[in-house]
Amino acid sequence: MPETGWVLHNIEEEEKEDALGSHSEKLALAFALMNTSPGTTIRIVKNLRVCGDCHSLMKCASKMSQREIILRDIKRFHHFRFFCKTQTIDGQGLRK
Repeated sequence: MPETGWVLHNIEEEEKEDALGSHSEKLALAFALMNTSPGTTIRIVKNLRVCGDCHSLMKCASKMSQREIILRDIKRFHHFRFFCKTQTIDGQGLRK
């Protein structure tokens, strides 16, 4: 289920889901999964920030495909290695 809270446009919920589905990094991931050998590391480069919905998808796609996914956005590298858990960091910088 898409995390529609990341869409800031004033549109209906269904349209928000459609808008999230066409993010370039999701399309690049689909292309890479269809056109590369199993076990190959997937590298995606993007010139904008990655939204939270796409970040969550990459985590789960990494686990489901058993592939390492490296996603570079304008600020940092996001490195996903076979997991689908989220970690929270409290105010003191400690992981829970």
